[in-house]
Amino acid sequence: MTLIPFDDRDGTIWWDGSLIPWRDARLHVLSHGLHYASAVFEGERAYDGRIFRLRDHTERLLESGRLLGFTIPWSAAEIDEACNAVLRANTLSDAYVRPIAWRGSEQLAVAARQTRIHLTIAAWPWPNLFGAERLKGITLDIARWKRPSPETAPTAAKASGLYMIGTLAKHEAEAAGFNDALMYDWRGFIAEATGANIFLVIDGALHTPIPEGFLDGITRRTVMSLARQRQISVVERAILPEELAKASEVLLVGTAAEVTPVRQIGPHCYTPGQITETLRKDYEALVRLSPEDTARRAA
Repeated sequence: MTLIPFDDRDGTIWWDGSLIPWRDARLHVLSHGLHYASAVFEGERAYDGRIFRLRDHTERLLESGRLLGFTIPWSAAEIDEACNAVLRANTLSDAYVRPIAWRGSEQLAVAARQTRIHLTIAAWPWPNLFGAERLKGITLDIARWKRPSPETAPTAAKASGLYMIGTLAKHEAEAAGFNDALMYDWRGFIAEATGANIFLVIDGALHTPIPEGFLDGITRRTVMSLARQRQISVVERAILPEELAKASEVLLVGTAAEVTPVRQIGPHCYTPGQITETLRKDYEALVRLSPEDTARRAA
């Protein structure tokens, strides 16, 4: 497969309030965000020209910035409009949308409160993270890297630096022949995959870890709501690694992963089943509902 570099593509990117040509969206190599990971971002999906749960993503972006000690100088409404403007400018209907905010190049040291905060938004076609073959179930290795304690990092933020751990874990899993990796938290409980939340079906109920040390995903909350609408019991709790043997089904959920069945975690094998398939179809239907249909459904 030929990879197209992200810095050499046609298109338009929103940069600090203006739409500019894709190839002109460049920053200086001494930007603070590059050296010290002082950056926060979002991953969003547009379906049929509408970005799913856009305001939730925007509000999390703003909150992530606050958790890293900076204020993104645009309102939620302005960021929402910018995301939609990027879709229109690139004539995209189904797409992945990536806003990212970071500290600029005015200072380059650990302390950098005088840096300017920048925001860019790009969008491009990107199918499911695990590709068309995911419906048969993906495989997960068990990572040696762990999610950090909330006392060591702002784990409630979608912060760039926190994803370094996921990259390390995923690369090791892929080198071993797996699609992804399951990560434990600093205490040894099950946490998540490298970029998606996890659910286990045990005795007909949907079990998921409490988001301590990792992100409480927007897709995670959506799937929990869909399960409850189906009268499927949802249990948030600390889950021990040995409980992987008790699960009859396992699924990953996230904006990039959507709802993806899992067929193997380390030595444990699973068969994607009815609960996974029901939630996958319900999610696929929900993301394509019009705003009017969504409001009627909520009522």
